[in-house]
Amino acid sequence: MSDIMNSEFIIALHALAYLDHRRTKVSSEELAKSICTNPARIRKVMAKLKKAGLLITREGNSGGYELSAPASAIRLSDLAQALQQPLLKSGWRSGTLNTYCMIATGMGSVVDTLEASLNEECLRHLSHITIEDISRQLLVLHKNNNNKEE
Repeated sequence: MSDIMNSEFIIALHALAYLDHRRTKVSSEELAKSICTNPARIRKVMAKLKKAGLLITREGNSGGYELSAPASAIRLSDLAQALQQPLLKSGWRSGTLNTYCMIATGMGSVVDTLEASLNEECLRHLSHITIEDISRQLLVLHKNNNNKEE
């Protein structure tokens, strides 16, 4: 089964929420440990976010990544647009063009149109959510989980 939600978006979301929480420069190694992936993959995603102006980076021993703006000013749609990939993507289509069946020959086009529409709707929805909103949700989840342990 293929991924349906873009994994780079998930990495970017996790990384920016982590940067908001830490409020200091963070290395790709530290981010990779939190996100559970390798530092090279982190650097690839972070390069796209930097190019879009969402991050400030510094190289060297005291280097790392930090947010370029307050978390309240960074919308999730900004992340999605910086990555320049659809949020939702299925790599598989049913049917085939090599048949006389109207369903089999047309379904790929129908699904492509539906997928494009869903991606547009996702971007609209994400334009109303900020990294600060995500940080708040994570704080509530953390508090709720700690209360369950008591």
